[in-house]
Amino acid sequence: MNANVTREEALELVKKYNQEPFHIQHALTVEGVMRWFARDNQEDEDFWGLAGLLHDVDFEKWPEEHCKKAPELLAEIGASDELVHAVCSHGYGVCSDVEPANQMEKILFAADELTGLIWAAALMRPSRSVMDMEVKSIKKKFKDKRFAAGCSREIIQRGADMLGWDLNELFEKTLEAMRSCEAEVQKAME
Repeated sequence: MNANVTREEALELVKKYNQEPFHIQHALTVEGVMRWFARDNQEDEDFWGLAGLLHDVDFEKWPEEHCKKAPELLAEIGASDELVHAVCSHGYGVCSDVEPANQMEKILFAADELTGLIWAAALMRPSRSVMDMEVKSIKKKFKDKRFAAGCSREIIQRGADMLGWDLNELFEKTLEAMRSCEAEVQKAME
């Protein structure tokens, strides 16, 4: 798939519409996670990474129009229809009626919400890192509905179901993906 957008253009667009460090860090994390999943699936790392980087481009300024404003913003950088579809599909059933149509879109749907839960759990650790985190810690936090209450367990479960994975597989892979990009994301945020 040709995204016909450079990473620099994508990052510039994200930063144009997102000033909160949290949102920029989340975009970079999901980008890194999607790049890991692309490698794991022998797919186009750049395209998957761009979908991750751009997925919340409209969220900070237009939360009530999330995934609806995105196509207009993505047009500014000439994003392909495939990239627009991928970005909009991650909000399926929540703020978008664009259904994830392929493996990449299903992974983006599932991993996006889960990265938030894992990152919140990492911040509670003395290391403030995912590097020494275990899947059992994620499971424990997942079961505690009060922990990171803004991270929808229902969306995470729906994403795993969409992929035909059990939660354990989704947790393991997403944790490994986050480990693969943690240092790079931290460096970018300095």
